[in-house]
Amino acid sequence: MGSAAAGAATAADGELGRRLHEAGLDADTGSRRLAEYAYDASNYRVRPRAVVFPRSAADVAAALSVCRDLGLPVTSRGGGTSMAGNAVGAGLVLDLSRHLRRIGAVDEDALTVDVEAGAVLSVLAREVERRTDGRLTFAPDPSSRTRATVGGSIGNDACGNHSVRHGRTSEHTVELDLVTADGARLTAGPGGLRATDPADQASARRAAELGGALRDVAAAHLAELRVELGRIPRQVSGYHLQHLLPERGFDVARALVGSEGTCAVVVGARMRLVPRPRSALLLCLGYEDVVAAARDVPVLLEERPAAVEGIDDKIVATMRWRRGTDAVAAMPRGGAWLYVDLDGDDPAEVAERAEALLERLLREGHALDGRTVPDPVERSSLWRVREDGAGLSSRLAPDAALDRSESWPGWEDSAVAPERLAGYLSDLRALLGEHGLDGVVYGHFGAGCLHIRITYDLRSDEGRAVFRAFTEDAARLVVAHGGSLSGEHGDGRARSELLGLMYSPRVLGAFAAVKQAWDPHGLLNPGVLVDPAALTADLALEGVPQRQWRTSFPLGELRAGEDRQGPFVHAVQGCIGVGRCRADTGGVMCPSYRATLDERDSTRGRARVLQEMVRSAPDQGTGWRSQDVRDALDLCLSCKACATDCPAGVDMATYKSEFFDHFYRGRLRPVSHYTLGRLPRWLGLTGRIPRLLNAALRDRPATRPLLRAGLRAAGLTPERPVPRFAGAAGWVRQVAGAGVARPGTGTGETVLFVDSFTRGFRPEVAGAAARVLAGSGRPVECAPDACCALTWISTGQLGAAQKILRRTAEALDDGSARPVVVVEPSCAAALRHDLPGLVRTDAARRVAARVRSFAEHVTELARAGELPAPGTPLPPSVVVQTHCHEYSAFGAATQRRALAAAGVGEVREATGCCGLAGNFGFEAGHYEVSLAVAEQALAPALRATEASVPVLTDGFSCHEQVRHLRPDRPGRHLAQLLDPRPGAADGTRAGIRPRARTDRKDTP
Repeated sequence: MGSAAAGAATAADGELGRRLHEAGLDADTGSRRLAEYAYDASNYRVRPRAVVFPRSAADVAAALSVCRDLGLPVTSRGGGTSMAGNAVGAGLVLDLSRHLRRIGAVDEDALTVDVEAGAVLSVLAREVERRTDGRLTFAPDPSSRTRATVGGSIGNDACGNHSVRHGRTSEHTVELDLVTADGARLTAGPGGLRATDPADQASARRAAELGGALRDVAAAHLAELRVELGRIPRQVSGYHLQHLLPERGFDVARALVGSEGTCAVVVGARMRLVPRPRSALLLCLGYEDVVAAARDVPVLLEERPAAVEGIDDKIVATMRWRRGTDAVAAMPRGGAWLYVDLDGDDPAEVAERAEALLERLLREGHALDGRTVPDPVERSSLWRVREDGAGLSSRLAPDAALDRSESWPGWEDSAVAPERLAGYLSDLRALLGEHGLDGVVYGHFGAGCLHIRITYDLRSDEGRAVFRAFTEDAARLVVAHGGSLSGEHGDGRARSELLGLMYSPRVLGAFAAVKQAWDPHGLLNPGVLVDPAALTADLALEGVPQRQWRTSFPLGELRAGEDRQGPFVHAVQGCIGVGRCRADTGGVMCPSYRATLDERDSTRGRARVLQEMVRSAPDQGTGWRSQDVRDALDLCLSCKACATDCPAGVDMATYKSEFFDHFYRGRLRPVSHYTLGRLPRWLGLTGRIPRLLNAALRDRPATRPLLRAGLRAAGLTPERPVPRFAGAAGWVRQVAGAGVARPGTGTGETVLFVDSFTRGFRPEVAGAAARVLAGSGRPVECAPDACCALTWISTGQLGAAQKILRRTAEALDDGSARPVVVVEPSCAAALRHDLPGLVRTDAARRVAARVRSFAEHVTELARAGELPAPGTPLPPSVVVQTHCHEYSAFGAATQRRALAAAGVGEVREATGCCGLAGNFGFEAGHYEVSLAVAEQALAPALRATEASVPVLTDGFSCHEQVRHLRPDRPGRHLAQLLDPRPGAADGTRAGIRPRARTDRKDTP
């Protein structure tokens, strides 16, 4: 863009921003915000000019008024999880998910609920179940339901896993509250349209006009609408104009469902509710391949199941590769699986049906193996594999038997009649082979809807040509099978161009007439359904410069032919927009988004800004110096939960470290990077004068102003109490009495690594850990003085981190395979994952393989019968603050397993980030968010349990957050809980008598 054109565009954007703010709207025209909303979950990138967050229908009308005056297109957006590209647009994006989330009255007699368009589906279902004591629920449950919104589901006519029983969103839509492009406020329902406010005469006139136009379109196309639309359960492509037929009751609401935001903006709805079954059971069936699985669908449908879902072995392998073998419950033998959900009021009757069906399929069907899964926890584990299919299949396990590691949507949503699915699948696989492609298959087999992600090369002209040729051939194939281009996701930018292969010119003419009646100036989501853009226009991977970005972390390995832009570009482009980071329950990510509900603070939002950075757009700064990326990363807690919870494996903590390392290279850093970021070095000094330092940092009225000023000068928040420093020799005295050998003696079977945080702040934990390990009867040796470099890593000081870790690897690599047990979970995670990433030597890899978190090692000892020591009193129940880094590096259930193995009966997990997260909660400007994050799990768990119930805080950050929230209820380390010494928890007694072989007098 030339300077004159760029200046004109800037002036136009300034005028747009001014007009939006004058209208009283929550609007943003900043480059970082536009980067976040340039993408959805599709292959497309369309950069908008502004984003508005309406709080009411009046705000929507005001935004539309500005856009009418300026001739600016408008795209409505919910959770931004569209895989067809119907949630991105070049003008104004209306994000309805931020504020329009209210859930209104539930009418149990009418089986309806009033809800705003931005309400999340899972939240709606949960709230309905709460208000009706579990009698009713909201049925549509797409895999994205924990972040997809009601408005988005209406836009796409979304379905979900249980659509075999409950059908599509259109079947649950009673009325829709709308704002039209010309500002009318209307309500659509069976029988037609009316003004939402009866006193609004202008809207009443518009309702009558529109209703007449829609009746005229239906009357002119009766035959086509009856013959070509509504032929199969999942015919979602195009407008659903069959609902305008007289025999369908001229249901304008249902005709609008699936219109993808091209006719009006949906701001609210009355949705139908269904009874919630009292009992459910999962039948898991194994097959040779997905075609064999599809052959059994007709038989399964005879049993009236609630769901019949299919997945292939590539998704299961990737789930285990990314999250560990425990992430997937035991699967029957096979290379593909069906999940069959059976439900009813009588658990015994449901179980009997399941066993009979399993026996029949093994005898008469194509199943190789199968098992019933009545346990709800195991069922959730299996469903998680299916629900994360889109993300998991985007970056596959190295042994997934594909020639490319990446796969993409584009033809992920076709549908046929269920009885034709096997034949269609077989032909589709052959077509993939003809084009040199492969695919990862999953989907709603019981409804004939197939999801498949395909190994397109969308980075090259040749690959994009193959993408287009295959998509055209695939469209012809599904039509030949009597199917639909889209069965759930809508046509969007991915398939609208191909609607002419599926529908006659007369039907396409009806679509155009309906669009003209609703939106005569073409403002609403142009390029979708009517007058479509080319399916290869605006592809996100086109135009990314082939520039190598040097990084300290390896960031994954690429296969042959995938290395044009290097690992960093591929890593940040790993975010495909599925948006699990926007969920309010399940897992740990993304704590900052859960606190702010702002896309900026989601893992996805940050990834999108990084993706714009690697495009090197002119208004995105200059690469590593991008201020937009720096701003997007400000509230990232570096909790590492996304590395585990994100189905696509996005590791934002690592990307943040890399970016900060480059961004601040040769620049003055924030003061906290010098104080907190180099804390282990400072602890070497503070350990010499702990009493003087603690006295100076004590919060007293007389010195409070001076203390607060000093903390601010150090880059710290003055609202948080400063932890007490320990003397340098405190941890040595604690460990000495446990019979732990000095470092380097080679006499221990276990090496105890006491980290800087434990040495500097919690030396009593070092003593407890030493006693617990020694009490197992196995000799223990103390690790040499070494550091995990965690604080340098989290603040992006990677050069220093590499030097520190190189010394650590050399010190710990003693030629043995002895486990290195690390007291602090975050340090254990750094040694397990970051050490071999930053120091790529055999020594580093050997040391990392030996590292155990304390909880992980305790589990091994307890299962071997070596812990806890005889006579150790254990509480009947505990509250566990799940440590984010341990969760990510060692598994979500690490501490639960340890406590169960040790014999603790009841464990309540506060599964969520504590909010302090290393340096984050101590830094100036982060205090409020830190407390808001604590409210997601930790603070409620503290309030909900008796003060006598111990709170386990293995991490120093977690410990400090609990101390701040509840000074009367200090947290304890697992080692303190299992410490065999009487009075160990409060440090009142010294010395123990280990069970065996620990009578040395050695000290570390």
